[in-house]
Amino acid sequence: MFAVLKTGGKQYKVAKDDVIHVERLPGEAGAQILFDQVLLVGEGANATAGVPLVPGATVAGTLLEQVLADKVIIFKKRRRHNYRRKRGHRQPLSVIRIDEVEKQGVSRVAAAQTDGNLMPFPTPLPVPTRDPKR
Repeated sequence: MFAVLKTGGKQYKVAKDDVIHVERLPGEAGAQILFDQVLLVGEGANATAGVPLVPGATVAGTLLEQVLADKVIIFKKRRRHNYRRKRGHRQPLSVIRIDEVEKQGVSRVAAAQTDGNLMPFPTPLPVPTRDPKR
């Protein structure tokens, strides 16, 4: 069974025991992560697509480590104007192993977690609106 989940503004197709790199999520190595924004879940002809989310579907995973992606160099130049700017960037990432894909209800991994170490992600934040008078 596979699922398509949404986190960090991106979509990932995952199955059990997959290891994925996602945008940095808070937490320590070994923490259990519960993704509740599942867009599609199932196998073959039995796949269920949500509008936009599949109600009750969850994906449970384990946070393996926090890493930095490869460096990206940003170089700007305007010829004949003595203008050169060089910047580098390393995106922070979280490495997650998918433990379980659950079509309905809370996963067995999340139910077995009793020490309160479970962190549900991602919870959408309200988008700030601009005042039209400004």
